Amino acid sequence: MTALIIFGLLFALLATGMPISIALGLTVLIYLFGLTNVPIEAVALKLFTGIERFEIMAIPFFILAGNFLTHGGVAQRMIRFATAMVGHLHGGLGLAGVFSCALFAAISGSSPATVVAIGSILMPAMVRAGFPREFGTGVITTAGALGILIPPSIVMVMYAVSTNTSIGALFMAGIVPGLVLALLLAAVTWERARRFGYPRQPKASWQERATAFRESIWGVSLIFVVMGGIYSGLFTPTEAAAMSAVYSFIIAVFVHKDLKLSDTPRVLLESANLSAMLLYIITNAILFSFLLTYENIPQTMSAWLLDMGLGPILFLLAVNVILIIAGDFMEPSSIILIMAPLLFPVAMRLGVHPIHFGIMLTVNMEIGMVTPPVGLNLYIASGINRMGLTEVTVACLPWMMAMVVFLMIVTYWPALSLWLPGVLGML
Repeated sequence: MTALIIFGLLFALLATGMPISIALGLTVLIYLFGLTNVPIEAVALKLFTGIERFEIMAIPFFILAGNFLTHGGVAQRMIRFATAMVGHLHGGLGLAGVFSCALFAAISGSSPATVVAIGSILMPAMVRAGFPREFGTGVITTAGALGILIPPSIVMVMYAVSTNTSIGALFMAGIVPGLVLALLLAAVTWERARRFGYPRQPKASWQERATAFRESIWGVSLIFVVMGGIYSGLFTPTEAAAMSAVYSFIIAVFVHKDLKLSDTPRVLLESANLSAMLLYIITNAILFSFLLTYENIPQTMSAWLLDMGLGPILFLLAVNVILIIAGDFMEPSSIILIMAPLLFPVAMRLGVHPIHFGIMLTVNMEIGMVTPPVGLNLYIASGINRMGLTEVTVACLPWMMAMVVFLMIVTYWPALSLWLPGVLGML
């Protein structure tokens, strides 16, 4: 009954069109002050202590790094390198888009940033090269979702904060699934391009490839700086985020010189705005999680699901269905911060590894980024290519189906996620 009241309040507020962050906080305040005797001081204390986590500092730093890279010409150089390597194959520019998104994902940690950085350059270029507008839109919109699976990942940071899981182990666990999904999306791109006879680019010489790699080396090397530093113990994931922000600033302003020093305040302001929005959501979601814990809802839900006799297979299937539906109406940060504290205890009781569970949740969030009506990647692609939301959604369908197949693989083959962190001794 308590759970029905809480979630009823939340959905009633959301139905009014209220932003999710405000709806979460208002639900907590209405319930606590209307139906309990919790003092207001406890709420204020939870607001501050909930967000006073060292790991959360990684989020604004990764956002800042992604913005410096987006404005600093790194994406252009990565696209040139990817095109030089695979442009001569069937659907070469589409394949270059997939691999450019994978490379940019490995330094940005954000799906929308990846779609903006790669899509704004490559989508118009693909149309000029003779590709149908729908093809380029489908490729970049879905491949951009790699931004939250290939580490570093802001969504993984939020899952780690919600469940007290190792961020470093999660980052390492995302590498192999991220590469497999990139290859799967590339396979769909190649097959459709071959079937419909889409254009191919002239084959680049090895000298041209070497030149393109040399130009992109500063951006690509950031991948090894961040991941190598975390694995070697040189710095924590939060320190790695700060390092990547400083490194990206130096590349954009002093190495590539595509970003003027006078433009830096504008980039800082954009990053601060996005960080403030995310941190506000996190604060209210932590408060909502406190309310659920106060009323013992996760424990009650865990006992109820176990009493139903759900084994790991059916439980994981149910989680996937719930998260895909939630992804249609909420953005990833809110879903992770609300659902993870509810579902995590049940997963642990059923013997699901926390790292495997985190990667599965992240893949679900990827699918949510490309499903209407709230999928942010769809809106970004729609704006770049001037297409309607329905047109973009239809264009993405072949790749979305591949992502659903991949979700099933990740869900029921834990070794795909756990092999690399296990080899590195991080489990």
